[in-house]
Amino acid sequence: MSRHGGLSVVKVGGSLSAVPGALDAVGATLAAAGRRHRIVVVPGGGPFADAVREFERRDRLSPDAAHWMAILGMDQYAHVLAERIAGAVLVEEPGSIGVAVGAAGIAVLAPSRWMRAADVLEHSWAATSDSVAAFVAGALDAERLVLIKPADGGSGTELVDSCFASVLPSGLPYAIIGWEQAGELERMLEGA
Repeated sequence: MSRHGGLSVVKVGGSLSAVPGALDAVGATLAAAGRRHRIVVVPGGGPFADAVREFERRDRLSPDAAHWMAILGMDQYAHVLAERIAGAVLVEEPGSIGVAVGAAGIAVLAPSRWMRAADVLEHSWAATSDSVAAFVAGALDAERLVLIKPADGGSGTELVDSCFASVLPSGLPYAIIGWEQAGELERMLEGA
């Protein structure tokens, strides 16, 4: 089987960790797709970002501190995903992505170092992992962006954070799918 040349960015929502069986199903689907496609997985924040939200609610944080703590939460979820996606390689720098997807097909990005260096997003809860994924897709000149969420969403912008549209590169195709539709990922990756 030959890999297709283009790179796809797939964001795996952190909320999937609360749905029994969802992470394993999505992980297996991504592992299979990674045998034929070059994929960079961007993690959501999930329970790690939720812990930041709860801490902020109780003890107050500056917008800067909350932003960077939530981005670090994405790094934690990246470790979970790298463990759940057979053959995936955890990467922390954009320069490591090419080697990882060339060798294994799938790179799981722990984005904090890159996002700290680029510092392109608003430091508020208006910019979530959806916007991080849009930024990464644009920076990597990806062919497509797929957001996997707990429920099916089509492509409506009401399902993404309010900064997403301003970060998403013009003309980049994207789709939002529920984890139950992850089996359609292969077809989506073929389509661009």
